[in-house]
Amino acid sequence: MRRDVRILLVGDDGVGKSTIVTSFIKDYYVPHVQAVVPEVTIPPEVTPENVTTYIVDSSARSQDRQRLDSELRKAHVICVVYGIDNPHSFDRVPTYWLPYIRSVGVNVPIILVGNKIDLRGGEVTNEALEDEIFPIMSEFKEVETCVECSAKLPLNVSEVFYFAQKAVLHPTAPLYDSREHVLKPACVNALKRIFKLCDANKDGILDAQELDEFQIKCFSQPLQAQERAGIFEMVAQGIPDGIRDDGITEPGFLFLHTLFIQRGRLETTWTILRKFGYGADLKLTESFLSPKFDVPSDCSVELSPSGYRFFTDIFEMHDKDQDGALRPEELDSLFSTSPGCPWTKEGFPETTFTNDRGWVTLQGWLAQWSMTTLLDHKTTLAYLAHLGYPLPSTIIPSSSSSSTAAITPVSTTTALQVTRPRRSDRKARKTTRNVFLAYVLGAGGSGKTSLLRNFVDKPFGTDYQPTRSVLSVVNAVEVGGGERYLVLQEFGSKYESEVLRNQKKLDMADLIVFVHDSSDTNSFSYISNLRQQYSLDTLPSLFVATKSDLDLAQQRHEVQPDTYCRRLSLQVPVAVSVRTGQMADLFQTICRIAMDPVRAIPGGDRSLTLASRLKYYAAILGVATTFSAGAIFLFRVFFRPPGTAMVGLGWTGWLPISRRDL
Repeated sequence: MRRDVRILLVGDDGVGKSTIVTSFIKDYYVPHVQAVVPEVTIPPEVTPENVTTYIVDSSARSQDRQRLDSELRKAHVICVVYGIDNPHSFDRVPTYWLPYIRSVGVNVPIILVGNKIDLRGGEVTNEALEDEIFPIMSEFKEVETCVECSAKLPLNVSEVFYFAQKAVLHPTAPLYDSREHVLKPACVNALKRIFKLCDANKDGILDAQELDEFQIKCFSQPLQAQERAGIFEMVAQGIPDGIRDDGITEPGFLFLHTLFIQRGRLETTWTILRKFGYGADLKLTESFLSPKFDVPSDCSVELSPSGYRFFTDIFEMHDKDQDGALRPEELDSLFSTSPGCPWTKEGFPETTFTNDRGWVTLQGWLAQWSMTTLLDHKTTLAYLAHLGYPLPSTIIPSSSSSSTAAITPVSTTTALQVTRPRRSDRKARKTTRNVFLAYVLGAGGSGKTSLLRNFVDKPFGTDYQPTRSVLSVVNAVEVGGGERYLVLQEFGSKYESEVLRNQKKLDMADLIVFVHDSSDTNSFSYISNLRQQYSLDTLPSLFVATKSDLDLAQQRHEVQPDTYCRRLSLQVPVAVSVRTGQMADLFQTICRIAMDPVRAIPGGDRSLTLASRLKYYAAILGVATTFSAGAIFLFRVFFRPPGTAMVGLGWTGWLPISRRDL
């Protein structure tokens, strides 16, 4: 919402513009004022809306036209003043002033101000005033309202500036069609979304508890029983299906806001819209969908406990039949407050764990969001906003001792957490991370896609279709006494080289899984050439030999895969067969490497520093991990195995330390 409002008064000479400003400032009538009073600044603390307000007077003289044009372009709202005692000044509003404002290219709210009602003879009803103003408002949609006042009495002067402020801070035009007397489509869509978000049990009504949660979120206090009864009675009288089962329906909710607007309480509707992230254009604001969230290099992003709780709760809210899975209709309902399912192009729900009917389970749902957060946390942030994070029932007043306590705004960023840098994890040989990413590389036809499909429990297919884009799958893996999420990605030939040349992309991966077809004589050469072409020696690696149910083929390579891996100080290829279901705990192995990657870096112990190796072995033996040169010598002398031969300062046969390490 704006933090300042600039109000400009225009109109014919003699209609009382300067007198209105002076009466407002002085709070009494000043009979003789200068032709154009200087600009007035009203500090925020003395205005109901708590915004800085600037009031600018103007002259209608032709010689002041250039200054008037400049002020028109700076104004946030324009008050066109006419004299009740001067019908000609009123006639000039639609024939001169409003067209003139348009000709300058200004499109801001306009308030019509009829001054000098003390000079009007007789009474004028609201109906008569409406008949007089309605043709103007019908032709000029920028006209918000008309206020009659008297600067002399003074009467309704403060209302002029109050309505001017409201026209800027709580405009009618985006919400309401004054000609048709209905809410505009964008307003209807926004309010329908808000209704769905607040309907926690998805029964199509807002009951007493849901209304209280809604009121606390928007206005920091629940409805009193008498207030709720009054609202229900008003809605029931205005629309037949507005109330049902002691709750307000969606049509009743829309009708209530129509009444608010028609009765000039636009601030109520605007407060609600802004609390749910809407801007002046009735679209969710960029700051709401994408709040500031910095991720240092070498770190990743995961869901926080509150993030997992939110996605669990929203899953259970929409699992109406409580079968532990979301059927397509339930999934559509869940995403009805958003642009739609964010993973349609990726083939969801084939990308995660589902039941035997292909419906996503809670395990698959949480896994999918874990993958999305890891790969593109901005999408998660946007959907947290679309889906209504946090749920109204989780919003607690900052002071429970007061029923009118302020609500502490909860950012969607609290649903995410940044992990410790990977360098720190590797140094400590321990990780606090829960989501890992493995790139799966290999020649076409080597079985990469079958591995990925097996990981998410999808049936084995015999028809080979080459992967043409990025294929990502995710599932939970039980390892190390807990559950971790593992994301596997394979790339079509178009994207593979792009990823391997991009250091940022490589830094995201916890390890690379090199896949070759053990029955294809040319399959392993592809891996070897890939490693030779790109700098992949710094990444933990695991080699996998697929199709172990077929005859083993001699690879056309200078060394066979087992020897190749031993030379890199890596474990020999894990032999698996997706067709027969012999997977050799492959996915647990991948997770274990991600949790402790140092031993899977090509080169093995040769890639570790002397200090890190000593620290590792000292940890095994339970001794101190800070060493001086003398301590290293003693370590070697007193802890060598019996029968080992001393060679200089070292020996052979136990610790893999050579002279080049010293």
